[in-house]
Amino acid sequence: MTSSDNRGRRGKLDGRGLRVAVVCGRFNDFITDRLLVGAERALTQYGVASASVTVAWVPGAFEIPLLAQRFAASGEVDAVIALGAVIRGDTPHFDFVAGQCAAGLQRVQLDTGIPVAFGVLTTDTDEQARLRAGDDDTNKGFEAAETVIEMAGLLAQITKADR
Repeated sequence: MTSSDNRGRRGKLDGRGLRVAVVCGRFNDFITDRLLVGAERALTQYGVASASVTVAWVPGAFEIPLLAQRFAASGEVDAVIALGAVIRGDTPHFDFVAGQCAAGLQRVQLDTGIPVAFGVLTTDTDEQARLRAGDDDTNKGFEAAETVIEMAGLLAQITKADR
């Protein structure tokens, strides 16, 4: 084992051949639209064919896990990107929606073995959300796409090693 092997396996940012579903929440779509642009930019940059990307919109963040689960269990995709924006308001609604969305998406990936990236912003203000949905590589949609590409590659490596 070389010293680089001691660092463990890592997924590569190579999306060639990947089939990806992107599930977007329409609520706060002034942010989610920008996250989607970032995700699509990263998918293209890392070689995911546009014909291999399915985008679907749900009413809000609370509904994202259900559609993510359907995609992940379908056998038609290798990864799912969840995009949304939950912005704190004057009621505790934020706490319930954000927490349940996160828990649901975690359950989807653990139950199906398909990587699901949590690209759902949970911010206190519109301005914080806008800063995380900018036009550069710090866009959280871009980062979510990188995450599923890396995880899909890592899972493929482990599956091959187990044969």
